[in-house]
Amino acid sequence: MANELAAYSELRARLKRVHVLGSVGGLLGWDEQVNLPPAAAAQRGEQMALVAELVHAEATAPALGAALAACEAAPAGALDEEASVVVAAARRDFDRATKLPAELVSEKARLSSEAYHAWAAARAARDFAAFAPYLEKHLALARREAELLGYGERPYDLAIDRHDPGLTAARIDTLFTELRAGLVPLVRRIDARAEAARARGEAPLALKGFDIAAQRELVRRVTERIGFDYGRGRLDVSLHPFCEGSGDDLRLTTRFDADNPLDALYSSIHEAGHGMYEQGLPREHAGTALAQAAGMAAHESQSRLWENQVARSRAFWRWLGPELRAAFPGPLAGVSEEQLHAAANAVEPGGMIRVDADEVHYNLHILLRFDLEKRLFAGALRVAELPAAWDALCEELFGRRPAHAGEGVLQDVHWSGGAFGYFPSYTLGNMMAAQLWAAARARLAGIEENFSRGEFGRLLGWLRAEVHARGRREDAFALTRRVTGEDLGAKALLAYLEERYG
Repeated sequence: MANELAAYSELRARLKRVHVLGSVGGLLGWDEQVNLPPAAAAQRGEQMALVAELVHAEATAPALGAALAACEAAPAGALDEEASVVVAAARRDFDRATKLPAELVSEKARLSSEAYHAWAAARAARDFAAFAPYLEKHLALARREAELLGYGERPYDLAIDRHDPGLTAARIDTLFTELRAGLVPLVRRIDARAEAARARGEAPLALKGFDIAAQRELVRRVTERIGFDYGRGRLDVSLHPFCEGSGDDLRLTTRFDADNPLDALYSSIHEAGHGMYEQGLPREHAGTALAQAAGMAAHESQSRLWENQVARSRAFWRWLGPELRAAFPGPLAGVSEEQLHAAANAVEPGGMIRVDADEVHYNLHILLRFDLEKRLFAGALRVAELPAAWDALCEELFGRRPAHAGEGVLQDVHWSGGAFGYFPSYTLGNMMAAQLWAAARARLAGIEENFSRGEFGRLLGWLRAEVHARGRREDAFALTRRVTGEDLGAKALLAYLEERYG
């Protein structure tokens, strides 16, 4: 028994080394998007490539494999349920890592750094052709990786599985078909009502002249109030909002616009939702599956739940409205709480930017990206054809085309990092968030009254127990079924959208 336990201790120590080195790479990536001097991009690419090589070396170390094999050879009962979860996940990760050559891992890290800067410049110039070669290289690397890992006939499934283990394009297709059947007519009905209101001269509230420094203070106060721990995190500015880090070092980023204060508010709450999930994972198990998220669908469920179900509710705005007016007495003079709540839930038919999209249209943006990624990986769509295909699908789904590539095919940062298969996680997260929210309302009586007083601890505590503390013991489907009693599906999301907007 002592030998088996010693092997498990060795395994945990080895996994912790992989985790710590990986966190160094994460900080380099955060710094690249927040602080990096323009002339340092090439050097950062070399740094990222070297750290990726070191992480890969630790993740494939023979000593890690030996400790893993010793744990698997232990007699029945030698390892408890938690240890068994750690060993099973470690085996999956180790087997995959050992099939990938170090040069591929290094090449991908270097390319991601180069491609990020190319994307940022191409987006500013609205020039897809300047970014296309980097996207081609990422696709080639993704296909090569799929071959090495036994996904040669279905490379897109590997891209999806990297973010949500076990999930496939076929399974997403089933869920998205169910969603689309109910969502499209709901969107058309809400769009028609919005267009009629505009025809009557009822324009959405214009919010202009909001001091950036005051916005920053308010955003920090709000995200801290809902539960993000700034003793273990910070908030900065980047071109595209994101959350990076784990455990005791979480980095949130947002962006500010004096004439669009809700952008910074909601992007910050979204990223804080990610951060609170990471802060809620069991720190004593860092580096193991017990301290890792259940997948990106589960991660997005946390960010989207706080951003939408909580922060767009009337109860939330009963608390936030006075806070906002106190921070911005000039721009909000004469603006009522009802007007502020309406602005936070305004429906904008035909909006082309995903991160600015209202809840009604947001999932259409994900359906678009999922369709295009499937076609790219199947070889039915070439990279050079992507802008035209994007614009045509926008016209089909939204009734209009983007004015330029910056609000079309170049708007998202994800492809610059080779993050194919990530986009479906947003809509899966929306589905999951709706089901978790329904369960929370049923089990936490008076929870929305808590929001109206600026009290969010009951909801966060429930999510900590039901989601965060579970780590990677189960995938998003099993987690949803356990917490809500129902399989993951579109029903709850459609009902929620109907209740709030229909």
